[in-house]
Amino acid sequence: MGSVDAQIPSKRSAHPLLRSSSRSERHSFSHRSRSSRLARFLLFEKVDYLQWVCTVAVFCFVVILFQMFLPGSVTEKSGLANAGNGGDFAALKELGGLDFGEGVRFEPSKLLEKFRKESRAVNSSSMSSRLRSRAALRRPQLALVLADLSMGPCHLLMTSVVLSLREIGYSIQVYALEDGPVHVVWRRIGVPVIIVQNKTRSGVAIDWLNYDGVLVNSLEARDIISCLLQEPFKSIPVIWTIHERALAVRIRDYISKGKAELVNHWKQAFNRATVVVFPNYFLPMIYSTFDAGNFFVIPGSPDEAWEADSFVASYRSKYTQVKMGNGPDDFVVVLAGSQFSYSGLWLEQSFVLQALAPLIPQFFAKNSSSAPFKVFVLNGDASSSNKLAIEVITEKLGYPRGSVEHIGIDADSNSYLNIADLVIYGSFLEEQSFPDILIRAMCYGKPVVAPDLAVIKKYVDDGVNGYLFPKENIGILTRVLFKAISNGKLSPLSRNVASIGNASCRNLRVSEAIEGYASLLENVLMFPSEVAPPKPFAEIPRQFRDEWQWKLFKDIVVPNYSSISLRSYRFLDKVEALLNGSVMESAVAAKRREDVFSYTDWEEQKRTSMMIATKRREDDELKDRTDQPRGSWEEVYRNAKRAERAKNDLHERDDGELERTGQPLCIYEPYFGQGAWPFLHRYSLYRGVGLSTKGRRPGEDDVDAPSRLPLLNDPYYRNILGEFGAFFAIANRIDRIHKNAWIGFQSWRAVARKLSLSKVSESALLAAIQAKRHGDAIYFWVRMDEDPRNPSQQDFWSFCDAINAGNCRFAVSQALRRMYGLNQDWNSLPSMPVDGGTWSVMHSWVMPTRSFLEFVMFSRMFVDALDAQMYNEHHESGHCYLSLSKDRHCYSRVLELLVNVWAYHSARRMVYINPETGAMQVQHRLKYRRGKMWVRWFSYTTLKSMDEDLAEEFDSDHPVKRWLWPKTGEVFWQGVYERERNQRQRQKEKRKQQSKDKISRMRKRVRQKTIGKYVKPPPDDTSNSNSTATIANIAVSE
Repeated sequence: MGSVDAQIPSKRSAHPLLRSSSRSERHSFSHRSRSSRLARFLLFEKVDYLQWVCTVAVFCFVVILFQMFLPGSVTEKSGLANAGNGGDFAALKELGGLDFGEGVRFEPSKLLEKFRKESRAVNSSSMSSRLRSRAALRRPQLALVLADLSMGPCHLLMTSVVLSLREIGYSIQVYALEDGPVHVVWRRIGVPVIIVQNKTRSGVAIDWLNYDGVLVNSLEARDIISCLLQEPFKSIPVIWTIHERALAVRIRDYISKGKAELVNHWKQAFNRATVVVFPNYFLPMIYSTFDAGNFFVIPGSPDEAWEADSFVASYRSKYTQVKMGNGPDDFVVVLAGSQFSYSGLWLEQSFVLQALAPLIPQFFAKNSSSAPFKVFVLNGDASSSNKLAIEVITEKLGYPRGSVEHIGIDADSNSYLNIADLVIYGSFLEEQSFPDILIRAMCYGKPVVAPDLAVIKKYVDDGVNGYLFPKENIGILTRVLFKAISNGKLSPLSRNVASIGNASCRNLRVSEAIEGYASLLENVLMFPSEVAPPKPFAEIPRQFRDEWQWKLFKDIVVPNYSSISLRSYRFLDKVEALLNGSVMESAVAAKRREDVFSYTDWEEQKRTSMMIATKRREDDELKDRTDQPRGSWEEVYRNAKRAERAKNDLHERDDGELERTGQPLCIYEPYFGQGAWPFLHRYSLYRGVGLSTKGRRPGEDDVDAPSRLPLLNDPYYRNILGEFGAFFAIANRIDRIHKNAWIGFQSWRAVARKLSLSKVSESALLAAIQAKRHGDAIYFWVRMDEDPRNPSQQDFWSFCDAINAGNCRFAVSQALRRMYGLNQDWNSLPSMPVDGGTWSVMHSWVMPTRSFLEFVMFSRMFVDALDAQMYNEHHESGHCYLSLSKDRHCYSRVLELLVNVWAYHSARRMVYINPETGAMQVQHRLKYRRGKMWVRWFSYTTLKSMDEDLAEEFDSDHPVKRWLWPKTGEVFWQGVYERERNQRQRQKEKRKQQSKDKISRMRKRVRQKTIGKYVKPPPDDTSNSNSTATIANIAVSE
């Protein structure tokens, strides 16, 4: 489980909490299972059969103990004589058999260990061979997400925290799902607020990558957590603050009724949060079902004071007393217990009741027939067994019947605290934070009496703002009570104590809360090298860290009192209705699909299948009767490949492809994950490029980059290349997918910043391309001098160093040296002069397709050189010298600026086009570049020869070492073409030779000579034979 005190370890120095880690871990691992059992078994209001049996057993045990140790009648002896006897409680604790809550402790073992690992990793990275520096160009950016802007204590807390964080260097943007009166407060302190109109998980068009961290407040902001569950926002740190108890109560019903959808719905959100923050140590216990090791506690919240003020403003105390059956002159004592339930709590409160019993005669001196003395016991649940236990205990102690009443802790405790004259805290459990119920009692202006626990002594001075008594000597409690109560009423001292306590409780634990959030952000957030680190907590002015900002909410009219839990339950009802509706709709849809497939459809399907089978059989028989010259296996293979290629081309030529055919330009928009969908265009000039197969838009003509470049299936290279992976994927066999003369790319983040091309700019760009106004040029529309990372408008290489931990120049120099095969001592760098022009950022540009292929050819070799020098360290540890902390993107920020180096030194015109108006301005004119460009280094002839050399090496030597370059595109050189041509020629000659050999064998084949033919004689004909014989006889006689 995960939650700690406000003092958290800093990554910069060894915090005292880190030095005492052994003790924390010992408590964490030894008591974690015990705490979980208590949270699941004792904290809930509903009890099952087993819990009822255990309750009865504990009740019987308590009764036996009372029979053994308590006196038969309190009034028979002097109360003061017995008050000094405090050894009974210690003796009973030594007997065993009762749990006094010593194991109820919550420690952040997993989070502490995570913070230690990150601290060690930062220290180890700082000891690397290459020094790193922080430029500190901009302030840390935070986003604060609120459920609404209605009046509530969470806004008071967040306003106080935001003002303090701003004082130490943070810049904060507020997002709210609904508007409200608190909007005026945020405007008054100068914090911008944006109302999120569309709250669906796919419709929130916010680029969360602009922020170093996101603070989410309240369960009702869960919709924003859904947005942060999608790529590319999964890596953003999320700190989720939860004040409500409603979900912890509902989760039991979800589990018991088998509502797995609701449980998984919330569990997914809790797992996404980097840290889940609670204002006390009770909430993480009851939320243990969702604990993923990210729970955290920052003690301190204005919830109790706010709720008390709202209740007092809405209800009159006298009316509440009459409504609850008490007289206006009754003396009411509230005996409150810990939020944590344990069996020993009954024994502790029984001793408090015993110490209170000697004061009963004061209230019956004037009128013994009535009972102006009332005690309400607030602990446990309102079950019959608890009430029966109270009756037995009070009867044994001699209390008048009906003077002591048990009230469940989940009842309306505000009403009882409001009518109370005195509040006694009857739990001796050493808790980790000051009890909330004591804060609420002090805010109601009631004097409090509490044991001298360490956490209570920290905020309560005995006799000043409260009364204390030693828990090991309960008898002294009676003396304290006689000091607090005089003649059946509060003593003047008690009224003064209550007044001082009321003044101090409203700003109790403010400093702890502010320091807790500041320290937590310092440990959770990993700032890039261009971000200035926040100042230490000590530099926050005292007016911000010593009190909540009540004055900001003073002028706002507070509506009628509305409980926070009531609003939470309403929100959970909406979530349940929404999820249950979606489940029902899917079930109904499935049922309809089953019903629609009727018997008639089945018969028709059978007839169709029979007709198809008959037709196939007839076709097979016809094929057997005709000659089918199939050719050689090589021809069959070639025909099959041609058919497959034609099928793929036909598949890609949908409506969008047909519309793009007649255009001179196609702009590709690389994206990764569903979170970028709202920023992508949907008309023919643009086409999406999905860097992951899973996150592609359904029904859109997007390019599947991993299928074109298998390297992107590796998450390591997909993250480190970023949008450069889309460049390589499109360039790989580009003629199969891109048919346009010009090609462009635009980052979806440029759309999020409202820097994308407007319709006017698109028309101007197309007109310039068709008119060939600037020739072989690169058009870009996102300027470096207007980038939020460059507020001081630094020059090219200074800005590159600033966003790459001061090592951009070194990395580029080493990559070029390795790429061109230069000596080890070479350290020159291509000049990028300051001539009044600007440069391109965020991969938003357009150039001719032929130039793009040349740029990709250069980039492949450059990326391979970068990868060769950084892969081992970065792949193993996650660190590279271009970042101050673990960074999965490493050299992607260098690649973002690479197009400027190539375009400048390859003598391309660089034209800036205004994304709104379409106005064009040539940057870095060619006549001013003469003598500064490395033309020979970046010429097409040089790059092509280097590319062919690498291809020849890979094709000839077949190296087994890890090599990135062959995986980033085609491997082709003249030898490949000649080898393929020679192979085709050899195959052709082989086929000719095989044909000649066959003919030769046929000619040389020995054939058998013909023996003879059999001629069938004609059939005998009698009539003909007679006529023939007659004619022959006549001829002879003549």
